[in-house]
Amino acid sequence: MTTPVTLSMLLDGLIDFAGLFPPAELDMVPMVQAYHEAGMDERGWTLGRVIVPVLQLAEFEQAACGLLPDEEEADPWCISALTRPCGTAALADDLAVIEAFNAAHADPAAGKAIIDVIELKGSDPGDIDAALDHVPDELFPFIELPVDGDVRGLMAVLAGSEAGVKIRTGGVTPELYPDSMQVARFLSAAAHAGVPFKATAGMHHPLPNDNPLVPARQQGFLNVFLSAAIMQAHRVDADVLEALLQTADPEAFLFDDERARLGDYEVSRDDIEEARLGFAISFGSCSVQEPWEDLAALGLLSPEPTEIDS
Repeated sequence: MTTPVTLSMLLDGLIDFAGLFPPAELDMVPMVQAYHEAGMDERGWTLGRVIVPVLQLAEFEQAACGLLPDEEEADPWCISALTRPCGTAALADDLAVIEAFNAAHADPAAGKAIIDVIELKGSDPGDIDAALDHVPDELFPFIELPVDGDVRGLMAVLAGSEAGVKIRTGGVTPELYPDSMQVARFLSAAAHAGVPFKATAGMHHPLPNDNPLVPARQQGFLNVFLSAAIMQAHRVDADVLEALLQTADPEAFLFDDERARLGDYEVSRDDIEEARLGFAISFGSCSVQEPWEDLAALGLLSPEPTEIDS
């Protein structure tokens, strides 16, 4: 089985590992070991950053000792750090800790790692604008916005800046799961503002599904990220996007080496590349095994990505 080029492009580095968080809620040592093993797996090309709160970076360093790359030519582990929210004095403290961490782990002898992304909550335009003024250029911030309202004003603050938005797509209680129209409006607002996004929580599976343990209807990550590429390429309205997000029939998806389709909407490999590079960035999941197993069960994932001709 060969993974089609367009699907390889959609999945490449898509999954940020958030193993510290529910429902997995791993302790630091097994979380770090799980991330290390996932990166060594033949399917590790789908893996992105590891998510670590700034307040647990010292614990992370201890757990990762001996696992971080220590050769000059090796790539560092890439980390997305969770900081305190916009508008808090503690954010400056977190940024100082990140600066010290990056300086220490630029030395291969300490194990190579870099925090190049931060994630933080924000709901006030003034607080967000002030936070962006303090974030150094080497860090890319994703601001988690509230999804249960009109986010266009907050998106406007971020438009044109070196920053993205984060949408929470799940959690441990039903109210943390936005419905498909809320997700559609969020993605539409981000696309029209030209602001990149990432998602987090509640998307362990490629297709929409019911989680009886919460209970809640969960978004599918194939739907969210392919719909995002469709949104960027075709500027479909929110009603169309909602329908695409709700599509749970595997037969509605098509991936080959030149194009991908969801329902009646098709995008080229160039459209997918453009979306992944500058718009639809990643999603956080406390599991990588579940996405891998589900994709394999759908006949979509092979261990090696398809080599893409330039």
